[in-house]
Amino acid sequence: MADKNKEESNKSKGYTAKDIYVLEGLEPVRKRPGMYIGSTGVDGLHHLVWEVVDNSIDEAMAGFAKNISVILLPDGAVKVVDDGRGIPVDIHKQTKTSALETVMTTLHAGGKFGGDAYKVAGGLHGVGVSVVNALSSHLRVEVCRDGERWFQEYEKGKPKAKVKKMGACHGSGTSVTFKADGEIFKTLEFDWARILEHIRQQAYLTPSVRISLFDEREKDSLLHQSYGFHFDGGISSYVKYLNGRFAVKHENIFYVNKSVDGIQVEVALQYIDDLQAREMGFANNIYTPEGGMHLTGFRTALTRTLNNYAKNNKFVKAGEDNFTGDDVREGLTAVISIKLREPQFEGQTKAKLGNPEARGAVEGAVDGALSSFLEENPKDGRALIEKVMLALKARKAAKAAKDTVLRRGVLEGLALPGKLADCQTSKAEESEIFIVEGDSAGGSAKMARDRRTQAILPLRGKILNVEKTRLDKMLASKEVKALIIALGAGIADDLNIEKLRYHKVVIMTDADVDGAHIQTLLLTLFYRYYLSLINAGYLYIAQPPLYRIQKGKEARYVYSDEEKARALKEFGKTEDEKGVNIQRYKGLGEMNAEELWETTMDPARRVLKQITINDAEEANRTFDILMGEEVAPRKLFIQTHAKDVQNLDV
Repeated sequence: MADKNKEESNKSKGYTAKDIYVLEGLEPVRKRPGMYIGSTGVDGLHHLVWEVVDNSIDEAMAGFAKNISVILLPDGAVKVVDDGRGIPVDIHKQTKTSALETVMTTLHAGGKFGGDAYKVAGGLHGVGVSVVNALSSHLRVEVCRDGERWFQEYEKGKPKAKVKKMGACHGSGTSVTFKADGEIFKTLEFDWARILEHIRQQAYLTPSVRISLFDEREKDSLLHQSYGFHFDGGISSYVKYLNGRFAVKHENIFYVNKSVDGIQVEVALQYIDDLQAREMGFANNIYTPEGGMHLTGFRTALTRTLNNYAKNNKFVKAGEDNFTGDDVREGLTAVISIKLREPQFEGQTKAKLGNPEARGAVEGAVDGALSSFLEENPKDGRALIEKVMLALKARKAAKAAKDTVLRRGVLEGLALPGKLADCQTSKAEESEIFIVEGDSAGGSAKMARDRRTQAILPLRGKILNVEKTRLDKMLASKEVKALIIALGAGIADDLNIEKLRYHKVVIMTDADVDGAHIQTLLLTLFYRYYLSLINAGYLYIAQPPLYRIQKGKEARYVYSDEEKARALKEFGKTEDEKGVNIQRYKGLGEMNAEELWETTMDPARRVLKQITINDAEEANRTFDILMGEEVAPRKLFIQTHAKDVQNLDV
């Protein structure tokens, strides 16, 4: 026992005060950037822009800024300028240095923690601009106040010199120019489309301000892009914009703007002829993709109000089923924007709002206002209720169809589809299923596979476009039904990812236009009904080769025309010369089992593309365009991207 105590004592001697590290100033941000901006990838890089813009938006919401400019500069820097009050430059009594330097170099320093400087604010808990400073290789801030212009520059969050006076100026405002640090971020390339959409969104949410965006990264001035946004209609205009490519179910957009218990609530909604819901929640102009209490309050009020209206106006009979949340959200486009004094966001990147009082405030604002809207606009009310009633009937039909499909599988002892060649192992983590286009390719794949771990499910023809089809009609499809039963995890609200029989679901189609179409249809199915499978990282697309190039006894499979050119260069031949045989694969069925195994199915040599969703909202929009009812947006998309298509096989 004495020896053990001695050993423990020796261990503790090696751990002393010198082993405790104190990170000063902004060092914690540079040490653990993900804690402050979520990631050091593309999302984190753009989060820097949002934080600086948020500060200018806060000035606009406080009633001081009228104009904001965001400029992407040729050297990769970003400049944000507003005509607000300007950051104070006088000496701060606690830090004994300029308030400007304090704000730019101190975490949890700003005008949003107390006093009356900001009634509401979206800045990242007061750490936003200092975090941007810490993660920038260089940052310059200029302030115009009381007829004087001041500036300070920083490197990696540290001041290069004290705050200095530049000279006289007119008006007031703040200008922040920063260049993201290449030592921190994996990429320094800003996405114009992403920034454009964010700026547009902020302009809808703040109708009092004009926001301009300039792209000056190209040297040729003719290639410079610029946009200016100012929307007097606010979030009602935003709903109209979001619904622009859809047929609306009622003409008038519902809108309410009301203060409840000190929380300002704005809600706008309209129903469209679609199966999906689009709910955009904001707290102090910050988009909350994971929702939160404000969305919970909205959904509760919406469901209750529509049920009461339907009963009171005899649209439904006594004793009939109530509308569920899913019923009233089908085809709904809604923007819920609240402004409150102290928002409590879950996570540093503000994905979800946690304030309990927000729920009651939104409920209170929507309840009475929506009831009045329906009574005052009976034509809109009828159209709206008819849309929801259709959703209820479809839900019942879908449940019956789904129960039939799933119950049949249970009653038959999970009898798998006859066309499925299952694998031998029962361990999902070892199992793969290849969804193969056509019986011919399916036959080759069944011969080529590793029977222990690889299952093959051939699909005949193109499955239904589920973007245009309700669940009950979809489940009537033999091909879709076979896929659901093979996966074994249920579907839609019955989906249980833990019951999934395979942890690699591989779409394997021909490398041509039809194959790409089938891929898109399957991806639409998985996106709409198996999103958790994608999020778990279980969905893949196989990459079969385009060519087999042989010279003498040496053969090589290549997967693109670029690879083919490189291979021919290495062989020292061109396509026209003798001695090189080039075989173009137009379909999986052209490969024998050995070739299919070598190129597409062998885990040691194959190429699989894992499907991920980095931006669910953008994916949602793209699926709507490509697979939805409206032809015009799809035509525009094709015209816009036609020049990007290469090697079209028709």
